[in-house]
Amino acid sequence: DDDRLDLFQVKDPRLLAFADSTVALFQGRSVKVDAQGGTASLQTEPFGESFGLCESEPFYHQRSGAFCSGSLVGPDLVMTAGHCIGSQRECEGTKFVFGFAIKQKGASPDTVPASDVYGCSKLLGREEHGKGADWALIKLDRPVAGHKALAVDRSGDAAKGTPLFVIGHPSGLPAKVAGGAAVRDPSPNGYFVANLDTYAGNSGSAVFNAKTGSVEGILVRGEMDFESKNGCKVSKVCASDGCRGEDVTKISAVLSGIPPAGPTASSQVASRVSSPGAAFFELLDSARAERESLGVPQAR
Repeated sequence: DDDRLDLFQVKDPRLLAFADSTVALFQGRSVKVDAQGGTASLQTEPFGESFGLCESEPFYHQRSGAFCSGSLVGPDLVMTAGHCIGSQRECEGTKFVFGFAIKQKGASPDTVPASDVYGCSKLLGREEHGKGADWALIKLDRPVAGHKALAVDRSGDAAKGTPLFVIGHPSGLPAKVAGGAAVRDPSPNGYFVANLDTYAGNSGSAVFNAKTGSVEGILVRGEMDFESKNGCKVSKVCASDGCRGEDVTKISAVLSGIPPAGPTASSQVASRVSSPGAAFFELLDSARAERESLGVPQAR
């Protein structure tokens, strides 16, 4: 099943808070800031047409624009995949955008408040191994206002079977929340394998422990997204234990670069992440029921 949800389908305030700490990475030239008007225009393109998809594909009529995802893990600190930001020059050419999401059914997020667009001050560190850890930490051009840093798991690596969900920008789309997943194989060095519903564009997404709400890792690699069918493309469908799975850099690989949250921040995080798992899976069930009633196909 395709477990991806738009934010207007998510009712749990804790999940919405996690999504509020998610950033979309845009090429700088694709973001036009009108300082006087207080807004920023995002250059996007029709998702279904530009990807050559079949019209039955979920989110066909939405617009795509982000090239990667990221998450706020400090007052001015963003975490993403290393292959998303390869150098200081690439970092300076990227805009980090909060709020690229569909919060009302039928809306198209072509603009965001100018205050939700940030630049890169410094690429603090990165690592990129094709069969290992893949991460980057970016210092933004100013402290982030109106969005809270996520809590990361400092207790050890996630074990096999740990329930997971992910928030990011699959195929560059507005933010999606996707759950119903778990750790399949925790043994590889620097990363674990999961059965998440993720796509290119999800690279850099925070992957959360569905029981605790803390970040367990960064989505970095995965199965081929689409395959041809009758002259157009559809999402590749894999069983929960099939295909190669999706690779997630373990949070332990980047933990030394993420400062511990202070007492105030810790208490704020704890109050909103106590146990998102049950509510999340209830949301998935209701979303599946809604899709079935509307005849919307399931992609994965």
